[in-house]
Amino acid sequence: MKSSVLQELDARGLIFQTTHDELDDVLAESKITLYCGFDPTADSLHVGSLMPILGLAHFRRHGHKPLALVGGATGLIGDPSGKSEERNLLDDDAIAHNIAGMGHQMRTILDRALQLHADDIVAATEDIPIVNNADWIKPWSFIDFLRDVGKNFRVNVMLQKDSVKARLEATETGLSYTEFSYMLIQAYDFFHLYESHGCTLQIGGSDQWGNITAGTDLIRRKLGKPAFGLTWPLLLSATGDKFGKTAKGAVWLDPERTSPYEHYQYWVRRDDADVPDLLRKFTFIGLDEIAELEASIERGDNRGDVQRRLAYEVTWLVHGKEEADKAVRASKMLFGEKIEGLTDRDLASVFAEVPSSVIARDRLAAGVNIVDLLTETELQKSKGAARRLVEQGGGYVNNDRVDSIDYMVTLADLTSETKLVLRAGKRAYHVLSVE
Repeated sequence: MKSSVLQELDARGLIFQTTHDELDDVLAESKITLYCGFDPTADSLHVGSLMPILGLAHFRRHGHKPLALVGGATGLIGDPSGKSEERNLLDDDAIAHNIAGMGHQMRTILDRALQLHADDIVAATEDIPIVNNADWIKPWSFIDFLRDVGKNFRVNVMLQKDSVKARLEATETGLSYTEFSYMLIQAYDFFHLYESHGCTLQIGGSDQWGNITAGTDLIRRKLGKPAFGLTWPLLLSATGDKFGKTAKGAVWLDPERTSPYEHYQYWVRRDDADVPDLLRKFTFIGLDEIAELEASIERGDNRGDVQRRLAYEVTWLVHGKEEADKAVRASKMLFGEKIEGLTDRDLASVFAEVPSSVIARDRLAAGVNIVDLLTETELQKSKGAARRLVEQGGGYVNNDRVDSIDYMVTLADLTSETKLVLRAGKRAYHVLSVE
C-alpha cells in the first residue's frame, strides 16, 4: 500500500474489505473527505462504538477530513444489519436527546485522539462536522424518494445483501419493509454527502458492507463518478464472545452509566490472548512498542502490566488523563494504597464487591472505637480478636494503619462525601456509609 493511512490501518488489523483498489492511489495522492454513520439508539455510545470513532481518528491523524453522521432519520427506522430482531422505534424527542449525548462524546474523543502519541500527526485541528441525515431525509415526500432513489435499486440485488438474507432466514422475525428500506436511505446519505461535502469514502463495520456498496452504486449510477467504501472486521474475543458486553450489559462511554473506574477495569480484565489485538485496534501506541508488549506476553513475563497499559490508554482517550490517573490510583487502593480523592460514586465502583453497612451520622460524630467497628462489621469475630488485630498492626481505616486500640473513628475519617473503608489484615474490607 502507498497511502500512509491504509498502511497503518492494515498493520493494526483494521481493514476487512475495500470496494476498489484505486482507493489506495486516491489516498496517497490527495486528502479526501470521508464519513462514518452512527445510529442514535441511546444517549451514550459504548465501547463497541470506539471502532468507528477511531477509524475516523486515524484518517484525521493522517491529514484527511472526516465527518460523523448521526441518523436522526434512519434512527427512527432501525438498521437490520447484524441484528436478530427488529428494535423498538424511537420518537423525535428521544432521537434528539440521544444525538446531543452522542455528539458531545464523539467530539471529545476525536479531539483527544490528536493528543495521544501525536509525534507524527499531520492533521488539522478544526472541528469535525457532525451532520444529521434528518436534515435532508425528512423534507422528502415518499413519492419523490421512490422516483429519485428507489428506481436505482433492484430488489433481487438487495435480497442478496448479507444483512437482508440473514433476517429473511430468521423465520420467527423476518424483515419489515421499514427495515428493508434502510439500505436505500443510507445509500442516499452517501450520495448527499458526496454532493454537499465532496465526501468520497464511507467507512464502517463489516456488517455495513451491503449498505456502503449500495451508496457507491447509487453515486455511480446518478453521477457517473467513483466513490469508495472500507470496512473493519467484526471484533470478537479469543473465546468468540461479542466484544463490549459484560454480565451487567454494555460498557458505556458515559461516566454516569459506566464509571471511569469500571471502564478501566473492563480493559484490565481482558485475556492475554486478546490484548495485543486490542492494543493495535483501540490505542495509538506505536506498532513497534506493541510488538514488544506482545513479546512479553509470549515469554510469560506479563503480570497484568500489558492489560493495565491498554486500560490506561483507552480510559485516557474516553475519559481524559485525570480520570485515567484516578482509575489507576483507585485500582491500587484495593491493594493497600491510601484511600483518598474519591467521590462516593468512585468509591462505590472500586469497592462494589466489598461488604458494606450504614452507621448513623450522630453516632459517628460522637466517635466510635475502632475495636467496636471491626466487631460490628464482622471483620473480626470478637472484640478480643479485634484488639489483637490492632495491636499487631492489622487494623486500618482508609488503608491507614490504626496504632491504638483506643482510636476513635469519627466523621473526620470519611474519605468521600459519606463513606469510609475499614480493613482487617491484607484483604478483608468493609465500606461504612453515614446515614
